[in-house]
Amino acid sequence: MTTLTLIGKPDCHLCDVAEQIVETVVGGLPEGAADRVTITQASIADDAALYDKWWEKIPVVLIDGELHAHWRVSADRLRAALLAADTQGASA
Repeated sequence: MTTLTLIGKPDCHLCDVAEQIVETVVGGLPEGAADRVTITQASIADDAALYDKWWEKIPVVLIDGELHAHWRVSADRLRAALLAADTQGASA
């Protein structure tokens, strides 16, 4: 199982774009792979620790807790990372 965390805040245009990219990429993964991705969202407006760490970099995408991207999310790069994480998870 892979956990993708999208960190942003309300009324953030780049966060909205990142969310659309995440949904499109995960929805387009091969059959079964998308089922092994859990998407969670967190807002820097609701969490002081997240704000302190990420406020100047949102939107932020973490894959299994590790930084994948900030500011702009590349669909191709995200897809490759999720497929690699799925392959690693299947072999573990």
